[in-house]
Amino acid sequence: MKKIILVAFSMLTLNSMFAQKTYYSTKSGSAYFDAGTGMEDITAINKLTTVILDPASGKMNFLLNIKGFEFKSQLMQDHFNENYMESDKYPTSSFKGAISNIDKVNLSKDGSYPVTVTGTLEIHGVKNQVTATGTLKIKGETIEASSDFNIQLEDYKIPVPSVVGEKLSKTVKIKINASLSKLVK
Repeated sequence: MKKIILVAFSMLTLNSMFAQKTYYSTKSGSAYFDAGTGMEDITAINKLTTVILDPASGKMNFLLNIKGFEFKSQLMQDHFNENYMESDKYPTSSFKGAISNIDKVNLSKDGSYPVTVTGTLEIHGVKNQVTATGTLKIKGETIEASSDFNIQLEDYKIPVPSVVGEKLSKTVKIKINASLSKLVK
């Protein structure tokens, strides 16, 4: 009897160790920001944002290279990387968190699901807790994730010279969009 229990326990342990886990991911999500005022158009987009979602737990991670942001003006892009974001010193930005209401998302049914994401957003070497609302749109085996939220430059210790004070908003609007594909590991 002990041998049967031991064999059954071993089989369950092996099955759990080698069980496949489903994730959704992309390396081509987009992060857009608008830091302009009525005096100046200060917008940029980064189309190489990596996003990973574990649908079982709701855990979600984002990672992007700061130098990947593209501006309309090369001069503006240079100032962004050198003077504001100090991209050589702080080359990436990340988010690590979870969808708090992942249990309300039915991955087997196409549709649009409102979600709330809470976690740690790191920008310019500073980490802050954030909560944002968004949407997960299920289309077959693809998830379209999107969110719009705001951050304050001072919360991330991003310097704003007085010379550009009226042109640069202290509140930055951020939009995230990502088309996530199923990945089985």
